[in-house]
Amino acid sequence: MNPYESSAARTMQGSFASGNTHKYSVILPTYNERKNLPIIVWLLNKVFQENALTWEIIIVDDNSPDGTQDVATQLASVYGEDKIVLKPRAGKLGLGTAYIHGLDFCTGDFVIIMDADFSHHPKFIPQFIRLQQAHNFDIVTGTRYRATAKPALDGTVPGGVYGWDLKRKFVSRGANFLADTVLSPGVSDLTGSFRLYKKSVLQHIITLTISRGYVFQMEMMVRAKALGYSVGEVPITFVDRIFGESKLGADEIVQYAKGVWTLFTSV
Repeated sequence: MNPYESSAARTMQGSFASGNTHKYSVILPTYNERKNLPIIVWLLNKVFQENALTWEIIIVDDNSPDGTQDVATQLASVYGEDKIVLKPRAGKLGLGTAYIHGLDFCTGDFVIIMDADFSHHPKFIPQFIRLQQAHNFDIVTGTRYRATAKPALDGTVPGGVYGWDLKRKFVSRGANFLADTVLSPGVSDLTGSFRLYKKSVLQHIITLTISRGYVFQMEMMVRAKALGYSVGEVPITFVDRIFGESKLGADEIVQYAKGVWTLFTSV
């Protein structure tokens, strides 16, 4: 008899059809995502249920005027307050600090960060988990700019971007090329924001990260490499947001360029 299949072991570890006894916490920063939030939550629930995974979603809303918090409260009544955890803030305080805030309320041993605007499809999460478990990676990051996973993983499709005009694709490619040339981070998509972390690893890196806003994601990967953490990559398809307006503007582009230089001189 396998001792890990005994009734006592199942009582202590929990019974999971997939054999995965980990808990996955998803941090969703939101600002004016009233229309997108029900879609992304439904898809996350579907993916986690189909793969017999234990999960929770931490919604960090920056006082959205469109009623995002009301929608989040309704979703908690549907899926359960243990699954949908609303942790709002007083105002629009930035993406980086939203992750820091959300991490304080995560009860899982793995943390997934992603956009709430449906740009990141939850269907890739099982691939992130499979790659992490196969190699015990500290971090798995989604990439728009690889055709295959690194290391190789069955069932992946080439990454890509849909819904962007040529100018925005050029800006994104240029930003990644600049960062790769200057910083050599070891990943193909430094500006991506769809990642799976061991919670302890995220807690360590995030305490050292100085940047806020969109530079935050870049610095996290640069810090991870400097600290010796292992990183795997899974190709993803990125789709431009369905509802609402993009929050990336000229100020963020300038901030990004400054951030590359700061990391080059300090990390």
